[in-house]
Amino acid sequence: MNIRLLEVLRTLLATGSTIATAKAMGLSQSGVSRMLQQLESDLAITLFARDKGRLIPTPEAVVLGRDAENVLLAVERMSGHAEDLRSGASGPEIVRIALPSSMWENFAPAMLIDYVRDFPGVRIETFFETTTLISKLVGDRVIDLGFLRMEGETGPGIVVDKVASGQSVCVLPKDHPLAELDEITIKHLKNVPLILIGKQRPNRMALDQAFKRAGVKQMVKIETHTNSSACSYVAHGLGITIISSFYANLYRHLNLVQRPFIPTATQEFGLARADGVPLSIAAQGLSDALKRQIQLSQRGE
Repeated sequence: MNIRLLEVLRTLLATGSTIATAKAMGLSQSGVSRMLQQLESDLAITLFARDKGRLIPTPEAVVLGRDAENVLLAVERMSGHAEDLRSGASGPEIVRIALPSSMWENFAPAMLIDYVRDFPGVRIETFFETTTLISKLVGDRVIDLGFLRMEGETGPGIVVDKVASGQSVCVLPKDHPLAELDEITIKHLKNVPLILIGKQRPNRMALDQAFKRAGVKQMVKIETHTNSSACSYVAHGLGITIISSFYANLYRHLNLVQRPFIPTATQEFGLARADGVPLSIAAQGLSDALKRQIQLSQRGE
């Protein structure tokens, strides 16, 4: 038995004729008659008495008609709910995402403005943490998605898909003398005030070793722990920073320029999710919005 047969029964009970039912459902009269015969055969019950071309419902038809109405209402509710899930008008109570702290100021709001247009009924919770903690939050299934820097092996229970990359650049004020150069080496940074990020982090440790190999002592003016603060300090003339171009591109609105830093280093960034757990439609929509915003931010839009 299919849903269409139940629709025929409901319409026949309402109209009392195969002609009216055919017109209402966009079918031929013979098609309605065949479907009624099929339904009576499936149920092994006579649903209508035929009297001079009229259809008179049997008591059994009235009882089964109520059942048919309940089934069809349930199907309609299910179809409506599915549409709400696709559009974001309904769905999981909340979608959770974690981002590095440097993405809270401009990137995250732009991403969410894009997202809520398509998913107005979904509530979002944002976390701003380190790569290590983001990985743990995803693995523990506290959050649905986590954007992080890819560093060797991923944590247990998570899958990370690469979504962006960057290269090390020097970020400096537009009027800084070194801004005249096409690229900046460690030798150029001798006796230049530096704003460096993240003691004991892998990228920072590699940078410190590069300075040592070049025989240049770092003149560290400020130690900080977010790319956003480093760029803000640079914009205020407090020094030069060395960060990934991925983050430098998020702060083009400041009075800054970036130049390739030699020796070259590449950074990769990924979107993490729990292994073996499909994303909901709402969470997938947020993933898509994040990827769109990455493309816009890296193009300078």
